[in-house]
Amino acid sequence: MRAASVEETTSRPADPGDEVRAFYESHPYPAPLANLDRHRELYRNPDRRRAVSLLLWPTRQPARNRKILIAGCGTSQAAIHAMREPDARITAIDISEASLTHTRDLQRKYDLRNLDLHRVAIEDVGSLGEVFDEIVCTGVLHHLPDPDLGLKSLRAALAQDGALHIMVYATYGRAGVYMMQEYCRLLGVRANDEELRALSATIGALSPDHPIAAAASRAKDFRQADALADALLHPVDRAYTVPQLHGWLKRCGLSFARWYEQAPYLPQCGAIASMPHAPRLASLPPPLQHAAVELLRATMTKHDFVAYRDDRAGESQPISFGGEGWLSYVPLRLPWTLCVRERLPAGASAVLINRAHPYPDLALPINQAQDRVLAAIDGKRTVSEILRGGTETADLDQGREFVERLWRYDLIVLDATASR
Repeated sequence: MRAASVEETTSRPADPGDEVRAFYESHPYPAPLANLDRHRELYRNPDRRRAVSLLLWPTRQPARNRKILIAGCGTSQAAIHAMREPDARITAIDISEASLTHTRDLQRKYDLRNLDLHRVAIEDVGSLGEVFDEIVCTGVLHHLPDPDLGLKSLRAALAQDGALHIMVYATYGRAGVYMMQEYCRLLGVRANDEELRALSATIGALSPDHPIAAAASRAKDFRQADALADALLHPVDRAYTVPQLHGWLKRCGLSFARWYEQAPYLPQCGAIASMPHAPRLASLPPPLQHAAVELLRATMTKHDFVAYRDDRAGESQPISFGGEGWLSYVPLRLPWTLCVRERLPAGASAVLINRAHPYPDLALPINQAQDRVLAAIDGKRTVSEILRGGTETADLDQGREFVERLWRYDLIVLDATASR
């Protein structure tokens, strides 16, 4: 075979996949964790694992020995999953040897025997020769040269009744990020320590009215060098609006199931529910509701959601409050929610907050009767048993409305296994 000349080598265009690989070898992301003790303590609570499972499969109990793929595992994500799901078999892939090395260190430290690591690109996941019950791919597909190819590859590796947890960038809330990415391209800013320090100082000196300012104040990505490089100097980066996301899923043989946190997208939740257009918004089909609310929110920086294969049996969103099936649901309070009982609005017994929500208007005030319903939610009793257990909640219409509101606000998940 004839060796390539120097001229041929230097004129050949760079492969975007190779650029991404080289970027992560130099700038592992997210920042590696040396200690997972906090995660271990959090997931000693079985309700936390159960809640995550019900987000993926509200009508099905998870298999103890299910197979989970962490696609683009980064520095710590696979180890966290292996720790929190000790009865599952975790397979993790990444293109960065630096990231895999950090993960191996955690694997040895915590003796994670249920974790297998492979240096494999998402596009080549088929080379593993396995099918997975659950695939987690967060913060990766938007960095692929061909996100459609990556998503189709994951779909092919997903069991027919499996669940795919995806996170990709959202377009509108990252406007300032893309402005600064273009600025960096104009100046030829490079991802070395000196230039990253100068870039960080430049962002810090900008007017608070600049679109990057709000993102910089909320995100950790502007406080650490490798994270700043990932945000502003990544060689491949794209984002999706809600309609683009739905089109992407359809092209790749997948159906949308739910947002991981759905309240920010719903016209029935928060300040948007009181706007003049709220009834018109609520009359739209759900995908258009979510698209419209994204435009009103304007600051969403990511879309975090669950998807299924389009040939999966059953409804993509099986939770429904029509008919009487909802009475057999078993509600479970999400362990990461708060119940605040100080400095309350008039007439409120408590205010409920999901700490994962980025919008303060999504706090939900409840009255005394609703507070009693909330107290009866123990993860064991059905909605029927809870609502019919007290005279204050005998009105099933009011009870249904409140339970549905708790679900819409991401304060509970619903175990619908008995309703199948």
